[in-house]
Amino acid sequence: MQDAFGGIVNIMLIALFLIIAEGILGLAVNYTKAFKMKNLVISSFEKYETAGCFDSSGSCYKAIAEGAKRIGYAPTTQLNCANMSTENVVYTGVEGMYCYAKLKSSSEDVHVNKKATYRIVTGVDINIPIVKQILSLDIFKVKGDTRLINIEANR
Repeated sequence: MQDAFGGIVNIMLIALFLIIAEGILGLAVNYTKAFKMKNLVISSFEKYETAGCFDSSGSCYKAIAEGAKRIGYAPTTQLNCANMSTENVVYTGVEGMYCYAKLKSSSEDVHVNKKATYRIVTGVDINIPIVKQILSLDIFKVKGDTRLINIEANR
């Protein structure tokens, strides 16, 4: 009878190891998707110079949405951009896919083109029950900044 209990313990340890290993591999895949999404958003912001990136009818927004579909980035938990905001940096969310914040402007003159840098934040989608409880940690968010972008005065 004692041998039967030893076999059950071994099976439980193996199952626990497999669950942990599967969770780590899933986290690595989702972290990679979040990095690819951040790079996609940054390159789209720079390519279109933020024109049409903030409304669903713009070509920049459509390029980002198509790219997200292509890489398989579809987080089930939406980013809470308001919680990331500070008094100096205010984040705005775009349909739960990513958040952006305008960091600095060099010229506030209406007749001169502005230059600004944007910070992009994407989230890592984690559906592991224990880790899901601590999703608000910053280690599960990927941040990146664009280069200095010329922005027209009417945007």
